[in-house]
Amino acid sequence: MRQKLTWLLLSSALIVVTALQAGKLRATPAQGFAATTLAVGRFAEMEEGHKSSIPPVWQKPKGWSDLYVQSNVWQAGGSTGWHTHPGESLIIVTEGMVTGYEGDDPDCRPHLYTAGMGFVDPGGGHVHILRNEAQIVAKTIAVQLIPAAAARRIDVADPGNCHF
Repeated sequence: MRQKLTWLLLSSALIVVTALQAGKLRATPAQGFAATTLAVGRFAEMEEGHKSSIPPVWQKPKGWSDLYVQSNVWQAGGSTGWHTHPGESLIIVTEGMVTGYEGDDPDCRPHLYTAGMGFVDPGGGHVHILRNEAQIVAKTIAVQLIPAAAARRIDVADPGNCHF
């Protein structure tokens, strides 16, 4: 019985490692892009109507959540690579311009965001890429509320709808 259990555990571990490696091989890496966490705070479940409840645009988190404040910098021609997040992000462009593309848009329409503009990334499997298609540095500040201890960013394979 002990041998079968050991074999089962080793087989399961091998499957997980293989799946993780395969996912990494297909992911689109960021280039000319750097993200820096400025602050992280963990919050208990937030109740509706409570003084500290989150803005209505955001989901009501169930259980503990981590709030991230991120500083993102793109060099000219830089890209985040295709990715998603487990929760929503509120993003403010503080310098330059970023262009967003949606993984499920067959026409690959660009969404331009310039300094002073804000936009929402819905997260929850929403696949996207943000690129700096200008010849100057672009910067954003992002605020993300995600389930506690979850990966803040999940790299994904190129969905194939945009041909850059």
